[in-house]
Amino acid sequence: MRPFELFISLRYLRTKRRNGFLSLITVISALGIALGVAALITVISVMNGFQSELRDRILGVTSHVVVSSYQDLEGEETWRRVVDTAAEVPGVEAGAPYVREQGMLTRGSAVSGVLVRGILPEWEEGVSDLAANMQRGSLEDLQPGGYGVIVGKTVARDMGLDVGDPITLVAPSGQSTPAGMLPRMKRFTVVGVFDSGMYEYNSGLVYAHAEDVQKLYRLDGAFTGIRLRLAEPMDAPQVAERLGEELGGSYFVRDWTQRNRNFFQALHTEKVVMFVILFLIVMVAAFNIVSSLVMLVNEKRGDIAILRTLGASPGNVTAVFMIQGTIIGLFGVVLGGAGGVALALNVEELVAGLEGLFQTQFLPGDVYSVSRLPSDLYWTDVAWITGAGLVMSFLATIYPARSAARTDPVEALRYE
Repeated sequence: MRPFELFISLRYLRTKRRNGFLSLITVISALGIALGVAALITVISVMNGFQSELRDRILGVTSHVVVSSYQDLEGEETWRRVVDTAAEVPGVEAGAPYVREQGMLTRGSAVSGVLVRGILPEWEEGVSDLAANMQRGSLEDLQPGGYGVIVGKTVARDMGLDVGDPITLVAPSGQSTPAGMLPRMKRFTVVGVFDSGMYEYNSGLVYAHAEDVQKLYRLDGAFTGIRLRLAEPMDAPQVAERLGEELGGSYFVRDWTQRNRNFFQALHTEKVVMFVILFLIVMVAAFNIVSSLVMLVNEKRGDIAILRTLGASPGNVTAVFMIQGTIIGLFGVVLGGAGGVALALNVEELVAGLEGLFQTQFLPGDVYSVSRLPSDLYWTDVAWITGAGLVMSFLATIYPARSAARTDPVEALRYE
């Protein structure tokens, strides 16, 4: 048998009220909560998708952990010893040496400043997704002494490059000649074009064989550091700390969370701000519940007086209106939660359909880092959002319900 408070609350919800405006406010309150919850779930899921997509693309080009020395790693024996030591740390899958230098590409009147990364192709495949990101050419085409270079698709487009085209790489360190200091330069051949999915890397990063870079920059066989790939990127801070203890104080170990801290902190801050802004929709809808219940209390003064006369306590009257407001909020939260989950799971297909319908692209690849609208639904986010909506709905019922409980039966009947 249902408690009479629940019975009366459901009866009030089913009864056709004389005041149609009051019913309209109730419907708007439920729909407002549904809209706010659905918008929150969808937007937070899209922001989760952006964060995951950007993290995966960044980690596909950069490394999970970088080991460097206060002096360059000179000789193969030195960097192999570091790689072997790192391989003994749990979580480390692979390591590879690299050379990093600044340079400038020139071809005719076209000039582009780039970051030159010298690699050993047979080792690079274990620590990055460069081989999978190749649009044209192959990673194996980088041969020592061949002076080949792999450029990003943006560099290739802006400078009109394709596989087999010559390009001049200028090193900032100069050489002394009778005519004065002149920059060092070397003619390279484009052997591949890659697409990392990130405009910053496609327009500012080129790959060459480590031996060729060492010769051009006169590094005498020295490497800048060691790049490591982990089984679980999220464990990078712990692995980096453990590796730093193993290698000792002569080496400097940094993980990807340190090198990209500001970027991901900005994404997190934006996510929090967006949550607060959209949650205001739920709060406005909750205020509508307050106004709806206050008007209902005024309309039902006679019913309240009869209930009090029949022996209902102020707590019973309070429960009637709190249950009714909570039911309105629960309906809105359930409706919004279901709609938000459905939209979050299909937002990418929906956006693609709208782009095809209007013959446009909402996120151009040459403007945004991600040219599609990814979505990553976390059920913990759904639980937090729906839970917050229910709490707001419940809190909105307190004042009207307490007001109803303070109604004087005699005054209410006289009012009627």
